[in-house]
Amino acid sequence: MGKLTKKDVVDALYNVVDPEIGLDVVNLGFIYAIDIDDEDRVKVVMTLTTPGCPLNVPIQEDITARLEEIGAKDVLIDIVWDPPWNPSMMSSESRKRLLGE
Repeated sequence: MGKLTKKDVVDALYNVVDPEIGLDVVNLGFIYAIDIDDEDRVKVVMTLTTPGCPLNVPIQEDITARLEEIGAKDVLIDIVWDPPWNPSMMSSESRKRLLGE
């Protein structure tokens, strides 16, 4: 039986920063779902700001590396565009920092 928890995964994802925006993927609201099976295989359902995001691959590579560091045996990242990302999905602290709200 696996030992990874959703909290472990979320904590690791706080270290994945979108280099263009300078904020992590969790606070940006990019992460829609996390599934962990009994063998510590992790599926992350997420989005990005736009379908043409030039940092799509580097962000996915960083996610995979961070999750493997904490013991994920396999990482599957499913990029979705529905619902489309918008600034209201960010944490209030991130909106404050980025948008001055």
